[in-house]
Amino acid sequence: RNTNPEEQFLHCARNGDLLGIQKLLMSKIRDGMQININCKGKNKSNLGWTPLHLACYFGHKDVVEELLKAGADVNLPNNIGDTPLHKAAFTGRKEVVMLLLHYDACPTVINGSAQIPKDVTQNAEIRSMLEAAERTEERKLEDKLLEAAREGDLTTLTQLFSRKKPPDINCTDLLGNTPLHCAAYRGQKQCALKLLKSGASPNIKNKNGKALFDLVSDTAMKQVLEGNIHRKSLKIRLLIILSCVIPQSSRFFGWRSYWVVLQDGVLSWYSKQSDAAANVRRQGCKSLTRAHCLVTKDNCFFTLKCFDDSVHHFKVSPQNDPETMRKAWLDALEEHAAYSTHYCSQEQGSEGEEEEGQVMSLGELTDSLQVVRSLKLEQVVEKNKILSEALQTLATEHHELEQSVVKGSSPRSALSEDEFHDAVSDSDSEHSLSGFETVASHSSEEEEDDDNDEGSLMLSSPCKLHVNVCYFRTSLPAPMFSRNDFSIWSILRNCIGMELSKITMPVIFNEPLSFLQRLTEYMEHTYLICQANTSSDSVERMKCVAAFAVSAVASQWERTGKPFNPLLGETYELVREDLGFRLISEQVSHHPPVSAFHAEGLTQDFVFHGSIYPKLKFWGKSVEAEPKGIITLELPKHSEAYTWTNPTCCVHNIIVGQLWIEQYGNVEVINHRTGERCCLNFKPCGLFGKELHKVEGYILDKSKKKLCALYGKWTECLYVVDPAAFEAHKKNDKKGVEEKKASQPGCSEDQEQGPSSVSDSVEVIPGSQLLWRVAPRPANSAEMYSFTSFAMQLNELHKEMEGVLPQTDCRLRPDIRAMENGDIDLASEEKKRLEEKQRAARKNRSKSDEEWKTRWFQQGQNPHTSSQDWLFSGGYWDREYRQLPDIY
Repeated sequence: RNTNPEEQFLHCARNGDLLGIQKLLMSKIRDGMQININCKGKNKSNLGWTPLHLACYFGHKDVVEELLKAGADVNLPNNIGDTPLHKAAFTGRKEVVMLLLHYDACPTVINGSAQIPKDVTQNAEIRSMLEAAERTEERKLEDKLLEAAREGDLTTLTQLFSRKKPPDINCTDLLGNTPLHCAAYRGQKQCALKLLKSGASPNIKNKNGKALFDLVSDTAMKQVLEGNIHRKSLKIRLLIILSCVIPQSSRFFGWRSYWVVLQDGVLSWYSKQSDAAANVRRQGCKSLTRAHCLVTKDNCFFTLKCFDDSVHHFKVSPQNDPETMRKAWLDALEEHAAYSTHYCSQEQGSEGEEEEGQVMSLGELTDSLQVVRSLKLEQVVEKNKILSEALQTLATEHHELEQSVVKGSSPRSALSEDEFHDAVSDSDSEHSLSGFETVASHSSEEEEDDDNDEGSLMLSSPCKLHVNVCYFRTSLPAPMFSRNDFSIWSILRNCIGMELSKITMPVIFNEPLSFLQRLTEYMEHTYLICQANTSSDSVERMKCVAAFAVSAVASQWERTGKPFNPLLGETYELVREDLGFRLISEQVSHHPPVSAFHAEGLTQDFVFHGSIYPKLKFWGKSVEAEPKGIITLELPKHSEAYTWTNPTCCVHNIIVGQLWIEQYGNVEVINHRTGERCCLNFKPCGLFGKELHKVEGYILDKSKKKLCALYGKWTECLYVVDPAAFEAHKKNDKKGVEEKKASQPGCSEDQEQGPSSVSDSVEVIPGSQLLWRVAPRPANSAEMYSFTSFAMQLNELHKEMEGVLPQTDCRLRPDIRAMENGDIDLASEEKKRLEEKQRAARKNRSKSDEEWKTRWFQQGQNPHTSSQDWLFSGGYWDREYRQLPDIY
């Protein structure tokens, strides 16, 4: 029996002796036994193999798992370059392969035979798994490349390009931006040049149709890129046309053959092609500044006249289409002459002036540069001032014109500030349009850049804890602050031309909830899911699900506060035994900001999940937010899954007038089992406000036959009725409106500004069935950020919750808690501190080459739509919160 502990370790791993492995590992911990868990065998039977190699090869999954938990190196190669993943794949150990991949085994390691793990397996399933893992690995490298381009990390960029298999240089993020787009937009000049030299394409457009130069705002950056791209295009062209010998005329020797090279506006010639390739023994050169070409009738000849009046005669080979070859040379010479004239003549002129003029001292030169910079800065500031005043005037005139045409009352809807997102630019407060002081002395802290807050959209998020709470609060600890002395335009006017997600908003515009908590408000009307579950008819279930989708946006009405954007890794949970569900959400991505949530019935009667990120547009007078991401509802009892997306949200009168909000766009709820669909149209307000808040649509079977009609307002209620009755009512309603217009051509007296609210209630069509009605808001709602009773309870922190909640839960965020308690100054300071802490953590991860890993969600394919989604990975409700990040 071998007494060497490492040989025993290898022997146990080979034979699948789990108890022996555990005993040796315990001896290492308890008795300090010297065992290297990554030791390599020295016998002929295991030469160069580690215990993990042996366990993987022989398929001992439990031993493999024990070794990995103990810290075995999952990517360590043996003496011929095989990793444990190579061995598991070769012997067809599917479960072991899955386990290794779970512990971050690299699927792209090349062994001594130039093979990666998928090349050595004969198992189709394993090959598919490894290919998927390989794509994931490639995507990780692409994400790393995109992040390096954004942050200007030239070292990481160089390391990525020096890999044997570098990432795709033209890869894109979720918005379609390439690394070159990211570097150019952020002003990372060196990274942008490195990407261009490495072959990045400057012609690719992102999903918004923006190309490289559409994203560059800095003039100097634009000039550098233009020059580099122009120079690159010239060199590429030369590779195409300089594969021939050109004779040059000489009065003494007649025609002589040379290899001629055009580069950066300079014409050079060499005796041999090898000399030209190596750039040695050049026979002569000529700058093409102000040079021009002359042609003769003979299609083989052309003449070049240079800036010093010297003339050079050229002749192309009369074979292989000489006319086309000559034209190619003439085009190339013309292009290089234009390049040289534009760039080189400026440098020559400046050199001549320096020789003739007096020599300036370093101090004088510095002073001159400061003057130039100051003048340029003044010009930019003045230009921005003129633009902001012009936009303000235009918006005011537009608003007055609207009011002169439509003298209607303003809807009592208000700004949903999910459309505004704190981010990375400083924006000092100015005076608002009304003349009030916009931000007090402490507001500069509030407006500090927030790299974290990059957009949120209205929806709902998770809340409370798994404790038996039999009562909920009916008000917040302190009422909201008045925003009358603050102007959103005072913030936006300093950010003309900037990306909307980069606009910093003071904390006064927030409400004391995280966006993750706002997402939880989706669950306020969970009873509609319960109703769907109890119905045996699929059409009746679709009615309830459609009502649930409409009810989800009802809480946004009159909400003027923007939720705090979650920090990366922030979580939120809510367990409501009275409503029969529990929910967990996590901020899974920072760029772009993505929030994932997963809710389930306490009796396992439904699963509701999704991931949301917004696409924002600033239209001058309004801000539009389009929520991206699929919402999924699963009813296991009926083996059904429903999916839909949310409508677009728009906030009006950003610059002048009363703020008001509307939802519009088409929402399609799909039953993936039966093929039935509910097509809902959230109607835009229109000029006269007649369609404000209205929702209409039909439930269709799989053959697109209308089964029933739905109508109502997303702020109030939703009804269902027979399609024939609905269409007859619409026809009569249209006829009545036309008759009313004919009899009342005049306008009413002046009313409040904004679109007119035709009625506070929905006209009920005879035979209609009520599906959903919004619950009345509490009497103190206006003082409590216009919260519903449900929203009022979301940030409540009971003593029973302390010590049970994970440290990443929203309720523990100090800035939200300070704002809820009415301490705006502390909220602003804490918000700034958290943002700086998050930025520092991101930089540290970047330096250490560490990637952020989500805890409770993993990216994967939605099984119903086949699109990418963030799916709950489980484990949260076990209450084992080890190694959570310290984000607060």
